[in-house]
Amino acid sequence: MIRILCVDDHPLLREGIATMIENQTDMELIAEACDGREALECFRKHRPDITLMDLQMPGMSGFDTMSTIRSEFPDARVIVLTTHPGDSLVSRALKAGARAYLLKSSVRKELLDTIRAVHAGQKRVSPELAAEIAEHAADCVLTPREIEVLRLVAGGNANKEIAARLSLTEETVKAHIRSILGKLEANDRTHAVAIGVKRGIIDL
Repeated sequence: MIRILCVDDHPLLREGIATMIENQTDMELIAEACDGREALECFRKHRPDITLMDLQMPGMSGFDTMSTIRSEFPDARVIVLTTHPGDSLVSRALKAGARAYLLKSSVRKELLDTIRAVHAGQKRVSPELAAEIAEHAADCVLTPREIEVLRLVAGGNANKEIAARLSLTEETVKAHIRSILGKLEANDRTHAVAIGVKRGIIDL
């Protein structure tokens, strides 16, 4: 019997998953959590075989929750369920230890097979997400500082305000923005923000 913990802040999604699992003879939903802190308590108490984890949750994010669980339980098998397809998010989730990355729009078709595959020791990423990762595999990665600058650009800050916020000179901010535009192959600041959001590099 595959013992499952479901972590998501949307009750309707949890209900839908519970209904799917209760019809399976080889699976059991042993606990549900609506945020990261509750997920940690549930994991420590129940030690599930598979954890279904949303990325965007109030308070503690799915990334932080997954990292904390895996620091205590390195063998934890986590399947990420999210609405966000950006290649940067997928790569980050896999680096954080996720064994599979599934879009919520594919849950009805792919969830049960993915749970069985991960329980059997496999990793799973849907073909369209794998194609997106491959498309950007050779791209230059933004540095943490460039991501900070891009977030502030997305927040509508001018170069002078960004410089003040990050204790940099305006010239340094301009250099970071030039680098960001080059790496993302963006035409201007607005285009760079749009690409950053689409690929999951920043949130709005």
